[in-house]
Order: sequence, then structure tokens, then C-alpha cells
Amino acid sequence: MDPRVEDHADVIVDHSIDLQAGDEVLISAPAVAEDLIVALEARIAERGAHSVALGGSARGQRAFKRAMDPEDYDGPPASLMAMVEEIDAAIGVRASTNTHETGDVAPEKNAAYAQIMKPVQEAYTDKRWVATQYPASGNAQDAEMSTEAYEEFVYDAVTKDWDEQREFQANMVEILDGADEVRIVSGDTTDVTMSVAGMNPVNDYAEKNLPGGEVFTAPIPDSVEGEVLFDMPLMAQGREVENVRLVFEGGEVVESAAAKNEDVLAAMLDTDPGARRLGELGIGMNRDIDRFTYNMLFDEKMGDTVHMALGRTIEENVPDDSDVEGNDSAVHTDMIVDMSEDSYIEVDGERVQEDGTFRFEE
Repeated sequence: MDPRVEDHADVIVDHSIDLQAGDEVLISAPAVAEDLIVALEARIAERGAHSVALGGSARGQRAFKRAMDPEDYDGPPASLMAMVEEIDAAIGVRASTNTHETGDVAPEKNAAYAQIMKPVQEAYTDKRWVATQYPASGNAQDAEMSTEAYEEFVYDAVTKDWDEQREFQANMVEILDGADEVRIVSGDTTDVTMSVAGMNPVNDYAEKNLPGGEVFTAPIPDSVEGEVLFDMPLMAQGREVENVRLVFEGGEVVESAAAKNEDVLAAMLDTDPGARRLGELGIGMNRDIDRFTYNMLFDEKMGDTVHMALGRTIEENVPDDSDVEGNDSAVHTDMIVDMSEDSYIEVDGERVQEDGTFRFEE
């Protein structure tokens, strides 16, 4: 087996989920990621833990969604809910031979399915969990890379020195901790402000996302004002959505447009009331991710970028002992703004990044 797969498995069990003896661990992975599944199963057994494996089939998911009538369902399968509630940790492995397999599922069906499965997602995120990537051929094609080159890209990104990355990102956490207003400006197409008062900034160094490499917080839902052009493409529901433009008033999207597949964006915004509000502001800080690959797990971590997510607020951002509340939704869709040129981030009126360079890097 490729020793890099072994290293990947080690990072997952030792760093990301901190596997303990007796843990019951759910592995959700498609067959194309079999080598990583094998390496994970061995480590789980070596530590005296238990594994429960679920396969994934994009073709099967496509068939179900196309045939389903959302009116027939009032929630997820009880057996799946029971399993997720009982596990101690979860490993989600992404890998695809065709990232567009579900591209002909109606956007309204995808939105309805997300709403049906929302309780499972909420139960899942209460566990120790990690989402990661196996370098499959379909993902390499999206990135316009050979399979070999994509393997090197993925393994370099997931097996880096995460303690060093944590220390670097701690500078941004310190800036956001206790802050009130954040302003994002990029060219003449993006100028948006939001309050993050009372929210917890989180240092993501590969505990829940592998690779990690961002600092993220949450806006007060009704505080977002202004306009954003997400100038990097978005892969959603098996389709590419380009140049998403959103206008916010009182925290809510009041105008929206996209240059490509605008119907996907419209269906997502109509999923539920929370889908029209922001649940996350993230700042990409992983300098080893230096190219766009049409894979949000990597792209949102790129240095010189920020991303904003429509929909659900991540629980870690909301203090337990606070009156502030995050946004609730069945969706959480990240979209990216390039901040490398003619751009800046202000926190409480002070410029903390300009053209991709943080003040603590100068």
C-alpha cells in the first residue's frame, strides 16, 4: 500500500478524531477509496475500537432522489438516526469517479432531500467527526490534474505540520476574539459588513476538516449588510455555479444572481428561511493549498481567500453561556471570494489583511 495512505490514516485517527479504545466509529466512504478504508480499519482494530462501515454510491443517490416524492417523507430513516446517535466518532471520506453524477437531479429535489436529512446532519455534528478526501480520478479531473499530481497535492495538504499551522492561525483567532464588526472589500464588486460580537472564532487545524487551514466565525444573522460577488466557482448538487452575486439587507438575501446554473442557487435559497442568511465567515490561511480544484474541502482553505456560507451556523461558533444565536438551516453552502488583489479585511475599523497579506506576516 502507498505509505502516504498509511500516513493519511494516522492523521485521521490520531489527530482528527483522537480515537480511543472502545469507540464505535462510523466510516462512510465509497468503494474507490478502498485503500484508505483498509488502512483505517486496521488502525481501529489495533486500538481496540469498533468500526461500522457504510458504502456510498453517487449513482444510487441519484436514482433515489430522481424517483422520490418528498411528500412521502417526514424525516430520515429511524435506523440511520439510531446508529448516528449511538456512535462515538465518524469519518467521512470523499472520493468520486464522476463529481457530476447527480447533476441531473432537479434542484428542488436536492433542497427537499437536505431538509429531510437535517436531523441526521445535526446528530452527526454532535460527535467527534472528520471529513477528508481520497485522491480519486474524478476529483483529479475536476482539478485539471493528472491522478499522480492530484495524489501529491492531496497528501501534501493533509499530512502537514498541524501544530505549526495552528500557531500561525492563532494570530487571526486573537484578532477576531472579542471583535464586533468585520468588513470584507474586494474590488468594486464586494463590500459587505457583519457583526460577529459574542461569537467564538475557531482555529481549524484539521480536527473536523482534513485538510484544515482556516479560521472561521459566525455573523449575527440579521447584521449582514452589503453586496458580495463570489468570484470563484461553486460545485453544488453536481453542477457548477459561477459568479454568484448576493445583496444583503438586514441579514437576508434580497437580490441574487449567478452567471451559470442560477436555478441551483435559487432552489438552495428557497430551502428554508435560514438559507437566505449567512451562517459562517471563514478566512483561508493554508498556504500549501495554492490552486483552485473545484473541491470546497480544499478551496475554502486557500490563502488569499475568504468564504461565506449560506445557511446553518456551526455550533462551535456559538457560546453555550451567551444570548447570541446562530442561524438555523438544512443547508450550509460555502462560497469563495478571491482576496489576493485590490482587497482587504477590516476588523473594528482596523485593516488586518490587504491583498492577501495579514498584518502579522509583514
